[in-house]
Amino acid sequence: MRDLDLPFFDEEEHPALGAYRNPHTKAWSKIVDEADGFIAVTPEYNYGMPATLKNALDYLSHEWAWKPMGFVSYGNTSAGTRSVQHAKQVITTLRLVPLGSTVALRLKDTIDSTGVRPSVQLTASANGLLEELVRLAHALKPMREAARPGIEVGPLPGSYIHPLTPDDAPHVLVLQRCCWVDEALSNETLDLAPFTETLEDVQAWLTDWESVGLWLHGRLIGMVRARRASRTGHIGRLAVVPDLYGRGIGRWLLRHATDALASSCDRIELSTGSRSTKNIHLYTSEGFVQHTENPEGTVELVKRS
Repeated sequence: MRDLDLPFFDEEEHPALGAYRNPHTKAWSKIVDEADGFIAVTPEYNYGMPATLKNALDYLSHEWAWKPMGFVSYGNTSAGTRSVQHAKQVITTLRLVPLGSTVALRLKDTIDSTGVRPSVQLTASANGLLEELVRLAHALKPMREAARPGIEVGPLPGSYIHPLTPDDAPHVLVLQRCCWVDEALSNETLDLAPFTETLEDVQAWLTDWESVGLWLHGRLIGMVRARRASRTGHIGRLAVVPDLYGRGIGRWLLRHATDALASSCDRIELSTGSRSTKNIHLYTSEGFVQHTENPEGTVELVKRS
């Protein structure tokens, strides 16, 4: 906080609008937005938190949402615990989630001229605080993602679409191995890339393709990938979790990918197993026309933009 040197709130607009004009506000917004959780180290002044902490909280709005905050407090008689209780009333309004674990330092018992005196009890408390922070940060991630400004709403209530990155490869690997069972059964083969790819293979194509995932309550329920080669667009790995078949998710994802390519491509290509009648029916109903059937048992379909 000292490095940022935030003045008392001096923005013209309410923080909820995110219309920041001052460099210090933009810098603070970036720091908070990129973080998954926080530890506030705070003293106590007259049964409350210091004005600098209250001011820093008040500067922002959506950047705080659905992130955990823990406290290390210090003071005399109460070891700063009343400051923490005061802060918790404020942070819940910002949709921050307070931790149950805390570290409270009574100055005369824990502090000397060199700093905090180490002890087994304090070390255990600090480790417990950090462990709870990490667990809750992971648990709240779906809430954070769904609440981000500009997030695109998906076809099911509570679902949203988000670009996939190599960090999502474990989710993608599980999804495609679940979703290609029907393809394997229909075409009587297990020699399909979604079954044979390693985690490293998935990470590689997530780097090369523009891929999006459909998420619901932290679960990857669908995906599709697309890319351009000159004026030709390519779509692949259209997948929906089996328990949500028949809800229109596959068609929605296909249209999402097609619309993204349409303005810059003369034609869009995709392929599926030659015996995958449900897939072929979906694609032809969306304007794709069967183009070629390959010896390896796949069929290519093309749609003109």
